[in-house]
Amino acid sequence: MTDTAYSEIPRGSVARSARIAALPLAFGGRAVAGWGRRLAGADAEQVSASAMERNAEQLFAVLGQLKGGAMKVGQALSVYDSMIPAEIAEPYRQALAKLQSCGPTMPARTVHRVLAEQLGRDWRRRFRSFDDEPAAAASVGQVHHAVWADGREVAVKIQYPGADQALDADLRTLGRFSSLFALIVPALDAKALVRELRRRMLDELDYRAEADHQRRFAAAYAGDPRLHVPAVVASAPKVIVSEWLDGVSLGAMTARPAGDATEQALRDSWAHTIIETMFSSPLRVGLLHADPHPGNFMVLADGRLAMIDFGAVAELPDGFPPVLARILRHVADAEPAKMMRLMLAEGFVGGDVPPEDVLRYIGALADPLRSRTFRFHRDWMAQQGSRVMDVRGRAFWETGRSLALPPQHMLIVRVLSGWTNILAQLDCTVAARALAEAWLPEF
Repeated sequence: MTDTAYSEIPRGSVARSARIAALPLAFGGRAVAGWGRRLAGADAEQVSASAMERNAEQLFAVLGQLKGGAMKVGQALSVYDSMIPAEIAEPYRQALAKLQSCGPTMPARTVHRVLAEQLGRDWRRRFRSFDDEPAAAASVGQVHHAVWADGREVAVKIQYPGADQALDADLRTLGRFSSLFALIVPALDAKALVRELRRRMLDELDYRAEADHQRRFAAAYAGDPRLHVPAVVASAPKVIVSEWLDGVSLGAMTARPAGDATEQALRDSWAHTIIETMFSSPLRVGLLHADPHPGNFMVLADGRLAMIDFGAVAELPDGFPPVLARILRHVADAEPAKMMRLMLAEGFVGGDVPPEDVLRYIGALADPLRSRTFRFHRDWMAQQGSRVMDVRGRAFWETGRSLALPPQHMLIVRVLSGWTNILAQLDCTVAARALAEAWLPEF
C-alpha cells in the first residue's frame, strides 16, 4: 500500500461542509440538464435513470471520502435499500454497498504511529507479526490482521487520526443538509435521524468503552450454539485487539439470491439469531447492539453468526422498553383502540387521527409477529416502502405526519426497522412471534 492511498481526513467544518453543500448544486444542475434533453426529444426514463446513477455516485463518493459522520450516516441509510423505489434502486444499491466496507486506508507509517501512541513505543513486542495491509476499512477506523505474542491470531482495530473532529463536524453539517437524503428514503425524518446518530456516534470514539461492551456480550453469549462474540485481547482509547475470525460478511449473503435448500435453512437460522439477539440482549446483557447493518455480522465456516462491532450500543439496564413491546402486541393483534390509548399516553401520536388509520399505517412493522412464521423478502419490503412514501394518498400521508417518535424510543425503533430491512434483503423465514413471546415479557 502506498501513502497516496490515504489522504488525511479533512477535519475543518468549513472544508467538509463545502463538499457536502456542493451536492445539491450538482443535483440541481443535472435536473436542468435533463429537462433540456427531454425538450430535445431524449427518452424521459433514460434521462432520469442516468441522472439518478450520477447522483448516487456523487453523493456516496463524497460520503465515503469524508469518512467520519458522513460515511456513518450513509451506512445507516444503506439498510433501507429494500425500500428504495424500484426504478432508482440499482444505482443507489451499488453505491450504498460500497459504503458498507470500503474507504481510503491509512499508510503503514500512520498505523505505526497510532500503535506507538496507544500501545507504547515497544508495541511490536506485543505481536509475533503484524500485517501492514489493512484487512478492512470502515468509517472511523480500519482493521489489521496480526499474531499476538502468545500465538493467537488477532484483529487490530485502529481509529483514524482526526476521526473525532471529523465525526463531530460531519454530523453538525449533515443536520443542515439532511434534505438530501429524501433522494433515498423520501419519508425518512432525516433531521431526527442525524440528531439521534450524533448522540450515539460520538460515544463510538472511545474504544475502551467499545471493548467493555464486547466483553459483556462475549461473557453473556459464551457457548451459544448460534452466535459467537470474539474475545477482547487488549484495548486502548483508539485501538482494540480481539480474536481474529475467518468468515464472510453477512452483507455478501444479502447481495445474492438464496441458493439450494441447505443455504435457505442457513439464512433462516441467521435470521433467527439476529432477532433473538435483538430481543434477548437487553435481558441477558442490559445492552442492545444499535448499529444495524450486515457488515457488523460475519458468517463463520460452521454456519454460526459472529457479531464483530460494538461501537454503537445502547444501555438498556431495565430490558426492552415495555411500552414498545405492548404497542407491537396491540398492532400485531389488530387492537386499534388499545394501541391508540397507549400511543396517546406515551406521546407517539399528535393530533386527532382515527385509530384504524394509524393501525394501517404502522401495521407492517408487526407483520412478522402476526403468524407462526413469516417470510422477510424484498418484494414485501418494497411494497411497504411504496405504501409509506406515496404522497398521492393524502389521507394516508397525513396519518404518517401525525405520528411522533419520542426521543427515548428513536434508537430502538431504528434498530427494529433497520433489521427488518436487512432481513428482507436476506430473504428468510423465521418464527419471530415466538421469539418475541420468549424474550419480551410485556409482549
